[in-house]
Parts: sequence; structure tokens; C-alpha cells
Amino acid sequence: MDSKPSDRAPDPATAPAGGVPLRRSVRDALKIVVVGGFGVGKTTMVGSISEIPPLSTEEVMTKAGVGIDDPSRVADKRTTTVAFDFGRISLDAHRVLYLFGAPGQQRFWFIWDQLFSGSLGAVVLVDTRRLEESFYPLDRLEHHKMPFVVAVNRFEGPEPRPPLDLVRDALSLPEDVPLVDCDARQRDSSKNVLITLVRHLTTLHDPAALQEAAQ
Repeated sequence: MDSKPSDRAPDPATAPAGGVPLRRSVRDALKIVVVGGFGVGKTTMVGSISEIPPLSTEEVMTKAGVGIDDPSRVADKRTTTVAFDFGRISLDAHRVLYLFGAPGQQRFWFIWDQLFSGSLGAVVLVDTRRLEESFYPLDRLEHHKMPFVVAVNRFEGPEPRPPLDLVRDALSLPEDVPLVDCDARQRDSSKNVLITLVRHLTTLHDPAALQEAAQ
């Protein structure tokens, strides 16, 4: 039996309660930011896919936020992120991916520029019940010339779910920006969003991949 250490990334599903320890062989750290409006599921997405217990700066919402935060469309929400969420995924023996979830409320947007620093790209998480809250994240990413994908978090409820082509039109998204459905609560679904972003980044930086995608 081969005694060489495996280059495969550890499986978070079999990790101990404390999470997967960071390998000593890791040489490269990559960074991705998850942005979106208030209560769209950024904290949930980071927590669903992180191989370690995610660092969360969520605090209980109090009367101090009345008139500032608008929880009317997310009635069950009792906490809010006041700095950022943080998670980690091992890609292989030498590379890890760090996930940062940005706060959604306008009063914390000043943190975004710092989170964008050094990031490869971003995921814009969207709630179709509040599409107007997605315009600022899209504008900021375009301002920073940062590649991104858009993921529609499909919440449960009686409201109709508009198809992706209508969401694209409503957001005025160019055809070359990937747009996918997701359920931020499910690890496989969140994983698919990140894979979509990585493929998008590869296409942008690899002329051969870009030509193949156009065929």
C-alpha cells in the first residue's frame, strides 16, 4: 500500500466537529468574497460549505436598527452580520480557498473595499423578492473590475420564482456573466456556485478557454 500522503483535499463530511485542520503543506491561499443585500443568505452560504466552523460576526438585531435596517422582507431574521463571515475550503494539499461574506446593510458597506482587496472574484447572492438590493453590489464589483457570478438563492415560500432569463433582464446582466440558481443552505448547491465562479475566472484568463466557450 502506498504510504505517500494523498493530494486529495480532506472531505468536510467526515471531518471532526472542530473542522479540518490546515495542512502544513499548504503554500497558496486564494480568496473569494460573497456579497449581496441584507438577509439574502451570505452567512448561510459560507457556513454550508466551509470545512471549519465558520467565523461569524452576527449580532442580535436590536431596536437601534429600527429605521436603518429593513427586515420587513425577511421577517424571521433575528441576527445580522456586522463585520464579515469567514470560512475555508481545502482545494488540494497545497491550496486553500478562503471565503469572506460581506455585511449587507448600507451602514457597513465601507468594509467591502477592504474585503475586495486581494480577491480573485466574487459571488453576488440575490433574493428575487428584493432585486433592487442587488444593484449596489453589482456596481461596486464593476467599479473594482472584479469578475463575479450571480447566484439566485431560491427561498421557500408561496411567491412565484421568476426564471433566470427574467432575472438577467431585470439586473441588466451581460450574457457573459454566469447566472445560476442555488440553495445557500445546501453544501452541494453552494459548491456548484463556487465551481461556476472558478470556471468563469478560468475562461477570462485563458484565451483558449474563452474561444472554446464561444463555440
